[in-house]
Amino acid sequence: MENIEITAEQIAQHYSAAMDSVNLINAGQPEGMTAEDWADCVARNKEHLKIMLAKDFWTTENLAPLQAASA
Repeated sequence: MENIEITAEQIAQHYSAAMDSVNLINAGQPEGMTAEDWADCVARNKEHLKIMLAKDFWTTENLAPLQAASA
């Protein structure tokens, strides 16, 4: 399997997407969303964060918010 080089721009996009998940989780359940849908949404976003935290391409990004929100 070949090593795929990831650019700084791609890392920034991944970080931005991960922060979207952090912000969504931290904002809490939106008005009008059922508890069941909210639990599903949180679970999907936490899984996304765990996948992102496992990546080895991070450089100087602050991963603390990702770690806190994925716990």
